[in-house]
Amino acid sequence: DGGPDVLPIGDLSARRDFTDVRDVVRAYRLLMEKGQAGEVYNVCSGVDLAVQDLADQLLAQARIPLRFETDPELLRPVEVPVLRGSHDRLTDATGWEPEIPIGQTLTDLLEDWRTRVAADA
Repeated sequence: DGGPDVLPIGDLSARRDFTDVRDVVRAYRLLMEKGQAGEVYNVCSGVDLAVQDLADQLLAQARIPLRFETDPELLRPVEVPVLRGSHDRLTDATGWEPEIPIGQTLTDLLEDWRTRVAADA
């Protein structure tokens, strides 16, 4: 029909703690150097973001018209509304803090996939 492509989605209201994998790898490296064996450390941003906000940021960067449509098949019967961690113990032990903003993560992720798709075309 010439309209935007539809992306089926579930419930995007959940809030989650997202961390760039590059920050996670840096945390793991620091833990190998400075962490205490047997201690538990949370590698996280310490900030919860609505999945809807991330989806909207990705949609805003899309180069083709897209829209979301809720698919009942993708809705989970039980959803934890908010999951957020604390990296205080990790920071105390290693000095680590997340550095890469989630907006940069999303931009870099999209660019990586655009490059991969173009290479396969």
